[in-house]
Amino acid sequence: MLIVFFDMEDIVHYEYVPQGQTVNQQFKPQVLKRLRLAVSHKRPQKRAAGAWTLHHDNAAAQYFWQVMAFLSFSSPDMALCDFWLFPQLKTVLKGKRFEDNDAIKKNATMSTLNTIPKDSFQKCFQQWQDRWKQCVSSQGEYFENY
Repeated sequence: MLIVFFDMEDIVHYEYVPQGQTVNQQFKPQVLKRLRLAVSHKRPQKRAAGAWTLHHDNAAAQYFWQVMAFLSFSSPDMALCDFWLFPQLKTVLKGKRFEDNDAIKKNATMSTLNTIPKDSFQKCFQQWQDRWKQCVSSQGEYFENY
C-alpha cells in the first residue's frame, strides 16, 4: 500500500506500508510524524507560519483517538487521492504485469509520482474547491459529475 501526501507544488511525503503491516492506531501516528518532518524539510516557511494544513480522508485508522489527538482537527471526506492521484497511478498500472511489488514501486508508481507537473497539482486543488462548493450546494447529499 502506498501512502502519499502532496500539496499544490508536488509530493511532500510518501511511503509504502511494509508487507503485513496494518494501518492502525499505532502505525498512523508514526506516519504523521514522518510527514511533519517532511513538511519541515520541504516547506519550512509554510510549516513555520502554520500555513500547511493536512486534509485527510476517512480511513478507519484516522478516527482512533490517538490519531485525532495528533491531528487535532477533522476534515470533510473529499479525498484528493481518491478522485485525482490514485486514478493517475491506476492508469499507468492497468494491463501491466510486474514481477513483484518492488518492480511496481520502482517502475510504475514512483516514476509516475515524480513526473506529475506542478500545474496538475494546482488543478487538483481547484477541482477540490469545486467539489466543496458542490457538496455545500447539495447540502451534503450525494452528487455526480465531478
